Amino acid sequence: MANISNKQMMNRSYVVYFAIALVGVSIIAKVLYIQFVEGSYWREKAENLTTVYRNIDAVRGNIYSDDESMLATSVPIYEVRMDLNADGLTDKAFNENIDSLSIKLSNLFADQSPVDWKRQLVAARQKGERYHLIRRRVKFHQMKVLRDFPIFNRGKFKGGLIILQQNRRERPFRMLAARTIGYDREGVAPVGLEGAYRGELAGVSGKRLMQKISGGLWMPINDENEIEPMDGYDIHTTINLNIQDVAENALLDQLKIHDAHHGCVILMEVETGEIKAIANLSKDGDGDYYEYYNYAIGESAEPGSTFKLPSLVVALEDGYIKLNDSIDAGNGTADFHGETMRDSKDGGHGKISVEEAFALSSNIGVMRIIEKYYANEPAKFINGLRRMNLGESIGIEIAGEGAPLIKDPTDKSWSLISYLWTSIGYEVKMTPLQILTFYNAIANDGKMMKPIFVRKVTDKSSVISEIDPQVINSRVCSEKTAKQAQKLMEAAVQEGTATNLKNPNYAIAGKTGTARVAKSSAGYGTKITYQASFAGYFPADNPKYSCIVVVNAPNRSVYYASHVAGPIFAEIADKVYATSINIHDELESSDKFTSLTKIPVSKSGMQKDLNNVFEELHVKVESSNLDNKWVITQTGKEKVEMGRRNIVENMVPNVKGMSAQDAVYILENAGLKVQLRGSGMIKSQSLIPGANIQRGQEITLELS
Repeated sequence: MANISNKQMMNRSYVVYFAIALVGVSIIAKVLYIQFVEGSYWREKAENLTTVYRNIDAVRGNIYSDDESMLATSVPIYEVRMDLNADGLTDKAFNENIDSLSIKLSNLFADQSPVDWKRQLVAARQKGERYHLIRRRVKFHQMKVLRDFPIFNRGKFKGGLIILQQNRRERPFRMLAARTIGYDREGVAPVGLEGAYRGELAGVSGKRLMQKISGGLWMPINDENEIEPMDGYDIHTTINLNIQDVAENALLDQLKIHDAHHGCVILMEVETGEIKAIANLSKDGDGDYYEYYNYAIGESAEPGSTFKLPSLVVALEDGYIKLNDSIDAGNGTADFHGETMRDSKDGGHGKISVEEAFALSSNIGVMRIIEKYYANEPAKFINGLRRMNLGESIGIEIAGEGAPLIKDPTDKSWSLISYLWTSIGYEVKMTPLQILTFYNAIANDGKMMKPIFVRKVTDKSSVISEIDPQVINSRVCSEKTAKQAQKLMEAAVQEGTATNLKNPNYAIAGKTGTARVAKSSAGYGTKITYQASFAGYFPADNPKYSCIVVVNAPNRSVYYASHVAGPIFAEIADKVYATSINIHDELESSDKFTSLTKIPVSKSGMQKDLNNVFEELHVKVESSNLDNKWVITQTGKEKVEMGRRNIVENMVPNVKGMSAQDAVYILENAGLKVQLRGSGMIKSQSLIPGANIQRGQEITLELS
């Protein structure tokens, strides 16, 4: 019995094992059949049913100038599609409204007739298209109109309307400060303020549920986003549009005159370190100039004679020299450790004072001063430079600051003459902004301010953060030494290498720099290239602004800084001095406008600017607390009255009575091309105020 029982159990086990094996083989066979025979069908089915959450980009924050003008903004651009198989779009609704919809679309886009639109939409409905493209790159005002069209006004589910928003970054002033404003694009390293403040500007992405339909297209399932994006913060820069415009045009004119390769300009407010203008231009293969690279921040090069100022400041601070000390500059050539140094003046300068050595930019004079006191301890001279933060990066928020270089005796390339080359701006590298930061410190009586580009970050009207002026070094040198250094720079303009910058209305202080540029491994070979620069500040007796101009590779026939960089500095200084109220002394009481004096005729324009002028001139203003950005004015006997000037979107603005600058700003932002005739304020305009605007339309302004 036991044997029979065991045999039965074994037989049953075999049956079970066989059944399990059979099921396993069936499963494997079915898997293989689904994968290789029906695989394409099920994959397509799965893809067609796939739904995912897609990111919806937030609207990037705006970038403003110091007067709240728009430097960069995100303009919404829309893609319009239509679900012609929408559940709520009945044949009756479609057939009754397709003709009127086709007419409306033809009127809006003007590149297809109503017949073409109808044929296209009817064919798409017959095919059951659920994501039919109506138009890409639709502007905001077009989208608003389109939403009210027949069929479309029924929404997504009953009318099939699908609107997808994208944001296009635009700079209203095009190339103005383009490299400093910068960009933040996918797959490319961020540049400028767009990159430096990408976290603040970018905002937080939203989410939208999308479904993949036939053809591999993704269609939003719902009308609204599942998670709404949060717009980015706005940043308010220190850049002044007027000064920026002056700087770029002054630089461009001189680059063209001297056929230079590239150049840059920086203007800084002495007391705060705020950058008011920064321009960079370089020549392309066609000979045109564009802003490709931020030379002001990124190009670290040998500065040449502008470095003589920090060299003499070290000697003054160490107590070795006085401005009237005598130095023998010789006959124009001198030997230093086997190397011959020359001055630009034939026959040399002979015996001159320390002040004259600087003002006349005598290489031999400055080198002999430094040699006399630092030959036995060159490290002391180098340490004196570094004590003033030279050789250190500034640490500005914009990426790409060029690395400074000041050698010391521990460097492998150090030689017996290295410290002397350093004293006149060779074997040392600094960016224009780093040089200007030092010059600004001297103008500021020894206090070194960090250059800043942004004043505050806001969320609409709420201030998120404010950037206060930042001190790098409260005392790069004593106030006494700073005053002596200021006197050196005044002498350079009054009786030295920059006498062409003398001005009867105000005084400029600064230093020219003409440097031979080394060509990498070729060194200072036969192919000579020059760099011309001028660094200084104005007004000399009450410094408000510091400025540096650098021009690289000017035409070889004229390359001295006084004739290449100097005129750029002078033009910028003249225009800034003439237009900046805070740079002039306050009016004496006898000069203030009273009821007995004639009030000057006022132009219409930006309320903030006009109020500043009237406040400075002590002119009474009646404005009834207007909150408008733009106003009209009426000059009376005792006061100026302000009224609203409303700017309506997509309608021609009334710019009569405005300055050309304000009028051009308003009209170009409205999409018009402006032609000016005459000078003064706007007398008449060719397009009637209130008329509908056609983008790209030309308007002529008559000035008087």
